[in-house]
Amino acid sequence: MITFLPYLIMCAVILAFYLAERRNPDSVTRFEENVLAIILALITFVSFTQVVARYGFNSGWTGALELTRILFAWMILFGMSYGLKQGMHLGVDALLRLFPKPVFRFFAIFGAVCAFLYAAILIESSWLGVLGADTSGGAMVYWSKMYQIGIGLDDLRYPEWMQESFGLRERVQRWIAYLILPVGLGLFGFRALQAMVAIWRGDRELIIAGHEAEDLVAENRNVLKD
Repeated sequence: MITFLPYLIMCAVILAFYLAERRNPDSVTRFEENVLAIILALITFVSFTQVVARYGFNSGWTGALELTRILFAWMILFGMSYGLKQGMHLGVDALLRLFPKPVFRFFAIFGAVCAFLYAAILIESSWLGVLGADTSGGAMVYWSKMYQIGIGLDDLRYPEWMQESFGLRERVQRWIAYLILPVGLGLFGFRALQAMVAIWRGDRELIIAGHEAEDLVAENRNVLKD
């Protein structure tokens, strides 16, 4: 059961996003933006208060550095799926633009497929055995081991009232911090599949922010005139 737990969590999150977007896609976008904004605000707040405490009062919180490092990882792993959804990832498309439209479309879909395979390999690499590769491991295996072992983080500890009220261990378990691994990579793979379908239907050109500089120039060409 423990082996399948991260898969169940990942699938549940993806299904929730999929169903919510079918009803109200704008609300999902706002939710993603709010999550990223809150994480960034927490990183800024913790870092600022730690600097004030250290240089102003010669004290500080030992878990501050570890917390900001974990929050930064959460922001990256959660934000990369949002960036793929919004076409915000940078890429070079100058050569692709020289090809005829059918060839351009083929490589655009191929790029989305590569993004999906990237997520799939990081989630669980043992499936590459069907291609003759001798590989094992991935985010699912790593998270399951952390869950089974129950090892705690180095510096992050539960408040004493939580330890006394809920009978928790002193240190926060690593599997809680690393839960973003299956969730973030699963969402990234889901967004890659969505982009693949959108490119196939003609609703989207690329998974990257191609020609963004030219688009910005075109959008703002009349700013100086005004």
